Amino acid sequence: MNSHRFFIIAFGFTSMAERGTRAYAESELTIEDRSEAGNPWHQARLGMSSFSERHGYEASDAEITIRHDAPEWLRAVIVDLAYKSDVKPSFLRSELCDLLLGSPNASNWTEFPNVDGEVRDLISGAPWFFVYDLIERIHSKLTTPVPSVWGELAVGDSADQFTERINRAFRQKGVGWQLVDGKIEVRGPEVFEEYINKAMELTEQTGRPVARTELKEALHDLSRRPKPEITGAIQHAMAALECIAKDVTGQPSFTLGDWVKKNPHAFPQPLGAAVEKLWGHTSQYGRHVQEGKPADFNEAEMVVGLAGTLSVYLLRKSQPTC
Repeated sequence: MNSHRFFIIAFGFTSMAERGTRAYAESELTIEDRSEAGNPWHQARLGMSSFSERHGYEASDAEITIRHDAPEWLRAVIVDLAYKSDVKPSFLRSELCDLLLGSPNASNWTEFPNVDGEVRDLISGAPWFFVYDLIERIHSKLTTPVPSVWGELAVGDSADQFTERINRAFRQKGVGWQLVDGKIEVRGPEVFEEYINKAMELTEQTGRPVARTELKEALHDLSRRPKPEITGAIQHAMAALECIAKDVTGQPSFTLGDWVKKNPHAFPQPLGAAVEKLWGHTSQYGRHVQEGKPADFNEAEMVVGLAGTLSVYLLRKSQPTC
């Protein structure tokens, strides 16, 4: 209950108009959104699974067609999912005003429909990259410990539910991002994700922190907003592959190009020749930048994916138990 409403109730001036507004707001909420109203079905609903969840049905991932954009449907979904996680409109308004360097409308103090309407107007006009910033801020809010009924600080499972729901929306609607540990990171095709994640896992298992860091930096560069760091992504991806290649054969002084020439059977042919050409091709972008020859996002994504795939191959080959 906000301070204004408390003031009115305390002095006995609750108007019919205010009660009507409150009733309207609660009537517009779904069962999941009504925790504020004390609806006893709210907690029960959170523990229920849907038909598709119980029977293992899931929509196929759509082809990625959205990356440097935030369509209107996504902006609406973010607001709705925040409410389902018990985030209030006033919090979203505060964060959006902070991102947009604006001020909240002092005339809007009722969460629904006033502040909610302001939130939807603000997010509708926000630059696309701020929309993804808002997702991260919502997750941070949900992971902030709050006092439990016993007075102890606790974190509920709302953050996990929010992450699962937003990532499901990304996959089903072809959005090339994902929420990972509270941060928005680039998402590629399924094969890309599989091998990058496996490469990260294997570099950690085999004690190769430098290569793992290079892979992480490559992903971070692809994930930069509003403009990805293409050159950095290529540099870090190839550095990760070079680091692993030199380490598995004990040849620390070689470049990747030299290493491929000295180890012609490291990869099945003609893959070895292709790796050498890949090194030469990416050198002009990632290591020896030239005017008039910029790489684009798709090319950088391809290089990062290939580096991850080749790294997994080398690690598994050198340690068959991986």
